[in-house]
Amino acid sequence: MIEQIRAARDAALASLASAASSDDVRTVELEVLGRKGTLTDLKAGLGRLPTVEAKKAAGQALNDATAEVSAALAARLGEFRRAEREVQLHAERLDLTEVLRAPRRGHAHVVTQAWQRLEDVFVGLGFQVAEGPEVETDWYNFEALNMPAAHPARSMHDTFYVDHGPPGSTVLRTHTSPVQIRVMQTMPPPIYMVMPGRVFRNETADATHLAVFHQIEGLVIDRGITLADLAGTIEAFTKAFFGPGFGSRLRPSYFPFTEPSAEFDIQTPSGSWMELGGCGMVHPNVLRAGGIDPEEYSGFAFGFGIDRMAKERHAINDVREMYANDIRFVEQF
Repeated sequence: MIEQIRAARDAALASLASAASSDDVRTVELEVLGRKGTLTDLKAGLGRLPTVEAKKAAGQALNDATAEVSAALAARLGEFRRAEREVQLHAERLDLTEVLRAPRRGHAHVVTQAWQRLEDVFVGLGFQVAEGPEVETDWYNFEALNMPAAHPARSMHDTFYVDHGPPGSTVLRTHTSPVQIRVMQTMPPPIYMVMPGRVFRNETADATHLAVFHQIEGLVIDRGITLADLAGTIEAFTKAFFGPGFGSRLRPSYFPFTEPSAEFDIQTPSGSWMELGGCGMVHPNVLRAGGIDPEEYSGFAFGFGIDRMAKERHAINDVREMYANDIRFVEQF
């Protein structure tokens, strides 16, 4: 029997050596170690041997042969699995050459660049920078800005309400104007401040609108401030940001937090006009909400979209492109 065991072992090892795939290996496993395999049959025949010594010798030889074949099976199957894995990886590979390039430093997003440039321009004009919370109370977002409950101007703001406190009392701010109130409450005049930040409105995204976007507002509170100061500041900003070939103008408008109110446009070197934002003299009710006496101080405020500034500055057709994270677009700026 020992000769039969050795012959079955050698045949199994030879078959494994010539196997061409993992399926061939599994076939050899069944033929040798399966329920009707050669070594399995020989194991069943141990009981027919005539002596204990013969059974012991044959049993030891059978165990050794089984261990040797099992090890060869595992090794050969591992080889095929690694090879098959390599084939699979090669077939499923992705071309990542767009991002797998030589390492280099990244750069600020095009909107962040516009934000930083605007801050630099206004700081150069003598302004300071302030920021405020993105989740606001209804009082700061609306009432303190001369928009009490049921005021028709609230319909201009498609508001996201936050589930906090009494219903309708907490919102995602719809503009950066609440920071004006917080600034007036925390520092005495004179105030020369710009307030950039992210704002939220429940709008359908299109080429010129997003539900989440960025604004920057300016606030000046001092003695003797007039509409002429507002017009001069807008003109100085326009030339500092866009260049000496640009100009500005004010058009009458309405905002509940300013009186009088205006829209301001910029004129390109080609002579065309582009609407940029809103502005006006701070309403006395807003000054009072900020704790400032409107009989002693006056001021002006202005605001516009940072995303739109970036869009117009770089001639981007669709504002959504700036947030699509397409590396081909992002790396242009």
